[in-house]
Amino acid sequence: MSYKRSILLRVRISFLVILVFCAAVVYRLIDLQYVQGDKWRKLGEQIGLRFQKVEATRGNIYSDNGSLLATSLPYYRVAMDPSVSSAADFNHYIDSLSYLLSRYYGDFSAAQYKRKIVNARKDKRRYLILSRRDVGYQDKKKMETWPLFRRGRLQGGVIFEKVEKRVLPFSHLGYRTVGTVNEENRGTVGLEYSFNRYLSGKDGQALYQRMAGGAWKPIADGSEIRPVDGFDIQTTINIDLQDLAESALLKALVRHEADYGVVVLMEVATGEIKAMSNLSRNSAGKYFERYNYAVGSQGSREPGSTFKLASMIALLEEGKVSLDDTVDTGNGTLKFFNEVMKDHKPGGYGVLTVQEIFEKSSNIGTALLINRQFGDQPQEFIDYLVDMGLSQPLGFQMVGEGKPFIKSPEEPSWSGTTLPWMAHGYELKMTPLQTLTLYNAVANGGKMVQPLIVKSVSRAGKEVERFGTKVLHDKICSDKTLSKLRTMLEGVVIRGTAANIYDSRYQIAGKTGTAKRVKNGRYTNEYYASFAGYFPANGPRYSCIVVIDNPKGYQIYGSDVAAPVFKEVVDEIALMELDLHDRLPADQADEGVFPVVKAGNQDDLRMICNELGIANHSDATDPWVTTRIVGKSIQWVPNPMEVTQVPDVKGMTLRDALYVLENLGLNVEARGRGRVEVQSLSPGTTISKSVTKIKLQLG
Repeated sequence: MSYKRSILLRVRISFLVILVFCAAVVYRLIDLQYVQGDKWRKLGEQIGLRFQKVEATRGNIYSDNGSLLATSLPYYRVAMDPSVSSAADFNHYIDSLSYLLSRYYGDFSAAQYKRKIVNARKDKRRYLILSRRDVGYQDKKKMETWPLFRRGRLQGGVIFEKVEKRVLPFSHLGYRTVGTVNEENRGTVGLEYSFNRYLSGKDGQALYQRMAGGAWKPIADGSEIRPVDGFDIQTTINIDLQDLAESALLKALVRHEADYGVVVLMEVATGEIKAMSNLSRNSAGKYFERYNYAVGSQGSREPGSTFKLASMIALLEEGKVSLDDTVDTGNGTLKFFNEVMKDHKPGGYGVLTVQEIFEKSSNIGTALLINRQFGDQPQEFIDYLVDMGLSQPLGFQMVGEGKPFIKSPEEPSWSGTTLPWMAHGYELKMTPLQTLTLYNAVANGGKMVQPLIVKSVSRAGKEVERFGTKVLHDKICSDKTLSKLRTMLEGVVIRGTAANIYDSRYQIAGKTGTAKRVKNGRYTNEYYASFAGYFPANGPRYSCIVVIDNPKGYQIYGSDVAAPVFKEVVDEIALMELDLHDRLPADQADEGVFPVVKAGNQDDLRMICNELGIANHSDATDPWVTTRIVGKSIQWVPNPMEVTQVPDVKGMTLRDALYVLENLGLNVEARGRGRVEVQSLSPGTTISKSVTKIKLQLG
């Protein structure tokens, strides 16, 4: 064989060997990738590296004044790499560290902790979770000073893994409205769910190594993708108003052993929800927030007599009925086709004016009026309801709003009894929030605004989106009708079914409602009681609806169980907002030739005036007086202090006011400087166990 042929043969053999080797490599790659791929991928996850999600910090939820309703706080899972410490350090500090761990966690003895860490070091484990209990930031800082731990991660082996936890600073206050998050830090109900796309942020990514025992250890290799934290949202909820609404509702539910209750408080002009409470009873008889009945479909019910407001709007807009017109309601029972309608009063009301029909909540009177006006053309009545916006959802910001149901004459279920029963709130459905929006529109000069619960979205204090008041209907009725409606609503509280909550200090306007509950398609003797209204009636600031479902005992009507809750809420608001009260009269001694002399102890004021050479006189011997200017002198006017009544302290110094009020057993809260200009409890109010707090505005 020639030298040339020998070389060619060797080259060919080498080429064939390389070709076979490459083919084997390709075959092996294909086998590993596709045939055995799943097997090795699982094994790789068990012993190797992988990228894992790093959760973004969820945004905060704030109240209207910036108080935290929900926030994510950093907690830490404490782990350790026992292999990184030098033998000298480990042996020197392990006893002290074990003792501190045992004393802090309280789950194992110091000897058990030492044994666990020593064994992990012998086994060359690189990752050991010391306890499943997470620690807060302050405790983390303390642990960083412990033996071994103070040498840090590289020399001491301590590993603090950050874990975000959702915290509600006000505990269960507004729990269902604020909402909750699941284990994946995603909203499940309430605002947490409805605004999850803002709050959740964008998760990051980091490399983790699987350690012995199945735990994953983060590796900082520079490949991390930092998470983007969520946006913050500011709600319209007022903490103080939310607290008083829940407290008033809870007391009523316990007293009447009701199934559930709702209170929604809204600011008239803006539609901002200031309080929203939903409490229902569990099997143990305890009340908590389980479902948002104010908004959700389960809270969409036949409203009963609160719906008579809509019926009256339709009647008055037709222009053929006045408040002085009369209707004979008979003996309290009236048959419509095959159904009998009843009024609450045994024996009936007889002849009533339209105003009295509304005040006394006569079902028969309302049904007769509606049937006479719209009986031949029921679609005209439905058209009025549609024009008022009662047939469509409000488009509320929270997910899950119940859809209202207004029956049409074209539906198969429409019968001869439908119209008269709809007139007083049956055979239709509305949520409490939808009913409240109608009453709020009357208080708001006929303008129906969309309820608002989130005002803005921000990040790091910088606003990125704002939600303003949205008008749903510029005018739900004429000004003429509106004026009559307000008269009717005020009459309900002055003379009608809600006269039990009348208060001479401020005016309330509203309507009671009581509807029978439906079970298995039949009406039962269980009731859905409610009250909807607004206050002050002469300058509406807040509207509110209260619902008490299935009250037990002899008190079952809206006037008995729901209206008192409304009254308690507005009483507390009157205490909190002093500008609702009358200010200091202007006819008392003030600027000009006189110093600021208005009210106080007569002996003290006489001494001051005499020292300053100011003429003053009176035959009054009362120790406490107010002042009146007579020509160029001051006259002392008696200001009697009754033991059982709140005195008039307007014009007094804070010292005098405190002396008088605290001696009567009242707790005083004062704001401002100077003399008393406004007091939250009107003079003459009877002091009782329920009237113990008074607020003063000085100026």
